Amino acid sequence: MHIKSIILEGFKSYAQRTEVNGFDPLFNAITGLNGSGKSNILDSICFLLGISNLSQVRASNLQDLVYKNGQAGITKASVSITFDNSDKKQSPLGFEVHDEITVTRQVVIGGRNKYLINGVNANNTRVQDLFCSVGLNVNNPHFLIMQLSFERITVKSMGTSQWDQNKNISTTHL
Repeated sequence: MHIKSIILEGFKSYAQRTEVNGFDPLFNAITGLNGSGKSNILDSICFLLGISNLSQVRASNLQDLVYKNGQAGITKASVSITFDNSDKKQSPLGFEVHDEITVTRQVVIGGRNKYLINGVNANNTRVQDLFCSVGLNVNNPHFLIMQLSFERITVKSMGTSQWDQNKNISTTHL
């Protein structure tokens, strides 16, 4: 199962309905200018997958995900992801007959939050079960490594931590 398309509407910087297509089953890279919405695409995926730590999507509450917090007349954020489910060996439990699975998550200013699976209302547990059945747990602390954390990890692994420690010791002796 892999992403086939993403539809964003009223989500963060995406006021108007925006569809992102052309995903590769194995590897994808999101590129663009600063401020063009690259991070918000990743945030939308995490939102749909049910991430519980909103700081991972750079928000303090669900209303922060609505375009301009609803101040521009847009009162709901919606993300729909269509998954290619043609490889039946990788299908989530109970969805083996579907070639595509579309999951939608909406949040409305005022707090209402709902999920749909193939257009049918679903609760959070049902959606999490769908993703967990294919080995995807968005609330695993290692599911998503943000850019700054990644930079800290790679810098430490390059041996610079010893250099930093020696630098700190030498500056305290000055």
